[in-house]
Amino acid sequence: MPVCKLADLPGLLIPGSRLIGLDFGTKTIGVAVSDAALRVAAPVTIIRRRKFSLDMAELAEIAEGRNAGGFVVGLPLNMDGTEGPRVQSTRDLVAEMLIRMPLPTAYQDERMSSQAVERAMIREADLSRAKRKKAIDSAAAAYILQAALDTF
Repeated sequence: MPVCKLADLPGLLIPGSRLIGLDFGTKTIGVAVSDAALRVAAPVTIIRRRKFSLDMAELAEIAEGRNAGGFVVGLPLNMDGTEGPRVQSTRDLVAEMLIRMPLPTAYQDERMSSQAVERAMIREADLSRAKRKKAIDSAAAAYILQAALDTF
């Protein structure tokens, strides 16, 4: 399944399936899931990056357990909207992921997602730095996924 436009994603899903939101980082992959109605995103977990095949096996297990029908992947554009090396790295990871899990996939701009989530954690949840560090990647994935859901 090739990468599709975000607007086309809901029509490609099996009814009742969910979307998995992904925030690829250098050390972790933040994972979030939508509800079956595609209205609300929630953080699920982080995958500590090791070997790609192990990471994808863990992601496949999560996707299967959550009845995933597709993915929304954060695209790390530069602040001016241009694509840099991190974007190409993300596109390469997604291409490899789709070989293993051929589900409809779309990109969502992730600029400032981690910063927005961290500010919210400080302001609203008053979480310590250590607790924020553990939760920020999956929360950023939920932020990215929610931004995509809000466009449907």
